Amino acid sequence: SCHPVKEDHVNIHLVPHSHDDLGWLKTFEQYYYGSHDNVQRAGVQYIISSVVDALKSNKDRRFIYVETGYFWKWWTNQEEDVRSDVRQLVNNGQLEFISGGWSMNDEATTYYQDTIDQMTWGLRRLNDTFGECGRPRVAWQIDPFGHSREMASIFAQIGFDGFFLNRIDSQDLQIRRTNKQMEFVWRGSPDNLGESTDIYSNVLFRHYSAPSGLCFDVNCADEPIIDDPESPEYNVENKVRNFISDWITPARSGYASDNILVPMGDDFQYQAAGKNFANIDKLIRYMSGKEIEGVKYNVIYSTPSCYLNAVYEATNGVLDVPLKTDDFFPYGSSDHTYWSGYFTSRPTGKGYNRFSNNFLQVCKQLSVLTDATSDEDTAKLNTLREALGVFQHHDGITGTEKENVAHDYIHLLHKGITECEDITSQALA
Repeated sequence: SCHPVKEDHVNIHLVPHSHDDLGWLKTFEQYYYGSHDNVQRAGVQYIISSVVDALKSNKDRRFIYVETGYFWKWWTNQEEDVRSDVRQLVNNGQLEFISGGWSMNDEATTYYQDTIDQMTWGLRRLNDTFGECGRPRVAWQIDPFGHSREMASIFAQIGFDGFFLNRIDSQDLQIRRTNKQMEFVWRGSPDNLGESTDIYSNVLFRHYSAPSGLCFDVNCADEPIIDDPESPEYNVENKVRNFISDWITPARSGYASDNILVPMGDDFQYQAAGKNFANIDKLIRYMSGKEIEGVKYNVIYSTPSCYLNAVYEATNGVLDVPLKTDDFFPYGSSDHTYWSGYFTSRPTGKGYNRFSNNFLQVCKQLSVLTDATSDEDTAKLNTLREALGVFQHHDGITGTEKENVAHDYIHLLHKGITECEDITSQALA
């Protein structure tokens, strides 16, 4: 399902995506339904529906989605004809799930058991619903504030082919950009599990936002692409020239092949996906096959897994990249700006999370031992399981959310514990 790449070309992989926080400035429910627009214009239900419609209208288009917690809430509210359309989009590779966890979890303050549980639950939902075609093949951790080698180890053990990350120290980033070290093999457990935890890793060149001038979302102020040469507003040539000089040319110095991944999205984008895709269509149509200043370009809709396949093909499966065995902590976004306060901020929430996780393990074990597997009991267990999955989000357990959102997380955990207490009480009666 991947669009073909071309030899002797710079292959630009445009990756449409929306980064949908499971709580930050608004609560999980507020983000999903799109309420409180005075705080942030964001409605996830509209994003997913709009993307599905846009993908159906053009088979060349691609989109990736990460946050299974949101997707599952949307999925359970859809009629069968919509579900059938989504299954078809997944089967033909237009809609690709990546990572697959209930949330995009933090990597510093989470306990390994919480991380594995939330990944397992999201992946199970996807597998039960879409089968093999819905199985994520790469990890996409583009917003956590630093990255841990333990997370790399977990992803390798899950069986992912690659790990795409973003927030690393600014000085480290600059060195990697100029020395073709934006790709590397990360050995997450060098002393214990060794090479079995090796995973191809890739640092995004310039955050996860669309390049300057190419943000076509309804929440962006960039001009749309106008490719009619008869129009006085004609601008596609200048946009492409700026894109190449500002983004593509410098990015080529950081990676092992002439395959360049370009994120086309940002926080809660694609609420009116037709506008985004229509402009990306024009960009692809204008650039593909052109030779600009002596360089041939092939521009395609892509996904991180398709990009990774192209890299392996271009290097014959032998990547000449460095080996990394340590962490990306602490995260320094600029000189003297280190993201380390969240290691201990909102300690009550962090403590309540640990208690909640312990209680979930008790609840799961007692439900199995006492055969508490009715639909009602399963729903009660899932309430706590999913609340913990939401709270592992990188703006949840970290404490970087607004205060009312922090209170909502605690409310979700408390509700989950209360419902699970019904199961444990019956088991011990």
